[in-house]
Amino acid sequence: MSGHSKFANIKHKKEKNDAAKGKIFTIIGREIAVAVKEGGPDPANNFKLAQVIQKAKSNNMPNDTIERGIKKAAGDVGNVNYSYCTYEGYGPGGIAVIVDTLTDNLNRTAANVRAAFAKGNGNIGTQGCVSFMFDKKGQIIIDKEECDMSADDLMMIVLDAGADDLKEEEDSFEILTQESDFDAVLEAVKQEGISVASAEVTMIPQNYVKVTDPTIEKQMRRILDILEDDDDVQAVYHNWEEADD
Repeated sequence: MSGHSKFANIKHKKEKNDAAKGKIFTIIGREIAVAVKEGGPDPANNFKLAQVIQKAKSNNMPNDTIERGIKKAAGDVGNVNYSYCTYEGYGPGGIAVIVDTLTDNLNRTAANVRAAFAKGNGNIGTQGCVSFMFDKKGQIIIDKEECDMSADDLMMIVLDAGADDLKEEEDSFEILTQESDFDAVLEAVKQEGISVASAEVTMIPQNYVKVTDPTIEKQMRRILDILEDDDDVQAVYHNWEEADD
């Protein structure tokens, strides 16, 4: 994630998501199925499902598609056999990487993730080898052009709702929360009629690695491209400070 303009990074991500919307919807559909199996079809009583629904809406998944996915999962609970698995390792140049997966074939996924690291001169490590370098946080990004409120007024609202911090970037506001406070803060923002560019529980690096070697940049981008093309990969977190496009 860029250390300068997180909204530029979000827009870049959304452009890529729009180009691969079918894959994104498939991934979210798996998450809906697992969330329903674990906690039932009512998002009011299923925190994980509520989070997945928010993710679906952030990726422009139609409401009827979300509802069909929930109903299908509720009627097919016994056949949901997906498993979550997280891999940790280092990319080239000592860049820390975390890969979250959701799969029906752990052997296939493990082999694919290992191969992605190898093709970019990286290495899979042991569980916990890099996760200590990240903090699990709720992150809400607001485009300044979509928000008429001042930074001070917005900060008052989100801090009252339980946010940890609000950071002002060049073209956006970044709100950080504890995972448990994410829904309440997001709801407070929406009640003010403010459009949200991105809202998710994510892994925030404590420090970023700046890379100036073009070979390392190319290798790291290869790892990320391979992982993003894998349907079993739900999310990839890293502490590489990418250059602004």
